[in-house]
Amino acid sequence: MARRRYIALLLGVAWLLAAADNASAQQPPLELIDKIPLGPVAGRIDHMAIDHARHRLFVAEMGNDAVGVVDLEHRALLTQVAGLDEPQGVAYSAEADTLLVANGGNGAVIGYHGADYASADRLDLKDDADNIRMDPMSGQAWVGFGSGALAAIDPATLRKVSEVSLRGHPEGFQTDPSGKYIFVNVPDDREIAVVDRASGRQIDAWKNTDANGNFPMALANNGEKVIVVFRNPARVFAIEGNTGVILAREPTCDDADDVFADDKRQRIYVSCGSGAIDVFQMKDDEILRMARIETVAGARTSLFDVEMDRLFLAVRSTSREPAAIWEYQPE
Repeated sequence: MARRRYIALLLGVAWLLAAADNASAQQPPLELIDKIPLGPVAGRIDHMAIDHARHRLFVAEMGNDAVGVVDLEHRALLTQVAGLDEPQGVAYSAEADTLLVANGGNGAVIGYHGADYASADRLDLKDDADNIRMDPMSGQAWVGFGSGALAAIDPATLRKVSEVSLRGHPEGFQTDPSGKYIFVNVPDDREIAVVDRASGRQIDAWKNTDANGNFPMALANNGEKVIVVFRNPARVFAIEGNTGVILAREPTCDDADDVFADDKRQRIYVSCGSGAIDVFQMKDDEILRMARIETVAGARTSLFDVEMDRLFLAVRSTSREPAAIWEYQPE
């Protein structure tokens, strides 16, 4: 009798271990943990940024001509910065304690005080101010604008420090952590431009004839890989940062607008307007799709914040869902 009980116990333990392994294998790589309402937001939502000290998320509400300020600690919309003109890019400078907003409609970059969001300064770039990236090396903000240019801006004064000419309007771009290069998607010219930071000039162009519509970009493994997503056909590319050699390419979801690299887990997150987030695993020079997570059609902009270890997805208002920020926790 004791022997039978012992065998039954062993079988029970084995079953529990197998069940745990199976549950772990089925665990999605991103878990939706919250939906933070944005209130009456109509139309398109664009890019996002974070003020870590105050636990606030900035959301470019392009269709509302406003930037929503979300209190991440209290899980609610705090306020709106209104009176903008098609805000597209947002960035926060902790050093200057300034929120920067790039307006596509009038081409202005406007600075707001981080404490109360009172307007501080303004720089008129004339045409289609778009993506903004903070440069951790210099503390400057880089803004893509016009028919083909990047501007380096002092976030404290909003003075233009320098300008780089390109062959078409810049979409997604990234500053190399080493401080040597800026990689820029220029879909109008079907290229990825490589800008030398020291000279302030474009020194190379990585052409691609297999796909077009290269909008989002990320850097992985400290800039060793440039991750670029093309829309036509929908493909994610891993490109060697030093040479421009394509290491891997894989199909992805349609209408991608943001991509992020999660170096800790060696993953790539692609958010798409088709209503999905694609999660890829980086393994040596390969990228393998782990999962496709269903979201909402039109929800194509996102932000993966390394410090918080969270992915935020901007969901526009639909007949099925109110406008909200969906917060995902990587597993």
